[in-house]
Amino acid sequence: MAGDSQVHMDHDMEIGVTPTAVKKLPKHMREAQISTERTHLIADPIKKPRQRYVQKDGKCNVHHGNVQETYRYLSDLFTTLVDLRWRFSLFIFTLVYVVNWLFFGLLWYIIALIRGDLWHSDEEGWTPCVENLNSFVSAFLFSIETETTIGYGYRVITEKCPEGIILLLIQAILGSIVNAMMVGCMFVKISQPKNRAETLMFSHKAVISVRDNKLCLMFRVGDLRNSHIVEASIRAKLIRSQQTKEGEFIPLNQTDINIGFDTGDDRLFLVSPLIISHEINEKSPFWELSQAQMDKEEFEIVVILEGMVEATGMTCQARSSYLDKEVLWGWRFTPVLSLEKGFYEVDYNSFHDIYETNTPSCSAKELAATLREGQLLPTLSSLTPEPPKPYTLEPLSTHNPLTKEVDKGEEGERGEINGSATALEDQPGLD
Repeated sequence: MAGDSQVHMDHDMEIGVTPTAVKKLPKHMREAQISTERTHLIADPIKKPRQRYVQKDGKCNVHHGNVQETYRYLSDLFTTLVDLRWRFSLFIFTLVYVVNWLFFGLLWYIIALIRGDLWHSDEEGWTPCVENLNSFVSAFLFSIETETTIGYGYRVITEKCPEGIILLLIQAILGSIVNAMMVGCMFVKISQPKNRAETLMFSHKAVISVRDNKLCLMFRVGDLRNSHIVEASIRAKLIRSQQTKEGEFIPLNQTDINIGFDTGDDRLFLVSPLIISHEINEKSPFWELSQAQMDKEEFEIVVILEGMVEATGMTCQARSSYLDKEVLWGWRFTPVLSLEKGFYEVDYNSFHDIYETNTPSCSAKELAATLREGQLLPTLSSLTPEPPKPYTLEPLSTHNPLTKEVDKGEEGERGEINGSATALEDQPGLD
């Protein structure tokens, strides 16, 4: 048998085939462990990077596909035009005006063609509808002059052309509507508060550390402009998949993270950078998660900062997110505010800086239970009555002065008793 095996191996080597015992798996099979019916490869699962729900710059990473009812976008045409990218907005802006000018230029050319102004314009005594209009190019130029109210004075409409007068009124009205719509779209698109959100900063990392004997999840926000955000408020959402007790799978389930809604701490006076804190208590989704469990979880924290722009009064919203790998356990933010002569200075070079601090790796629930037991033990020890001491007979000490007095008192009493008895015996008549 050994000889046959050696022969097969030699045969494999001769024909250039790797022996079965030392054959290497393909790359994709080496990276991803695949279990079969006969073999179960046991290995630590490799945690894949999570796909972001919201990008760091605030853009939502969601694409809408298979939309059948596309007519809904046309029902709100103004918003559709505003939401377009700049390249498309400029293209549509130019296209609308050019098509409008061409359309009315064609109508002016048709009027001149029907009236015969193209052939009789050189005849004496002939009154055309539009003077000096003798081709389609001249009609197109007259359409531009009419709608933009340029009025060079070379091409003018005459009073003996009622159809031209009516067309002039229609073009003036429709031209005003087109101008109002297109200029309005451009104005709204330029003044959109999305650009204001570019100067609102979020820290690159979120941290977890202890504040006032409680675990807290923290991140930092700041505003680079001197014009402030009025009525600024902030909220946070936890994004993670969830499976109900009935077996229903909910992808990207959203859970509120309380960052001061009940106490009013979510209302910000954002003059200098602020550290937003979420206390991990019984209502927190991180209540039972320790550091080791947090490393295994897959989640994303989306933070949303809203407020009104002080200069324009328009509502502004800035967004950012933190993946599970971007939440660091046992770190704190470096202070950025310093007191100078007559003012406070913010050092934005240290805005994203953090430093490591001593933080227990247990969950917030375990930490609260430990602190509660530590506070109750002294209280219980003071309230518990001391047990009664056992009574023991101790020999009387001869060096105790109190004992000597007691002994003398007892001897005196014995002497008095004995003397009384002797006196009674000596008295006559008592026999």
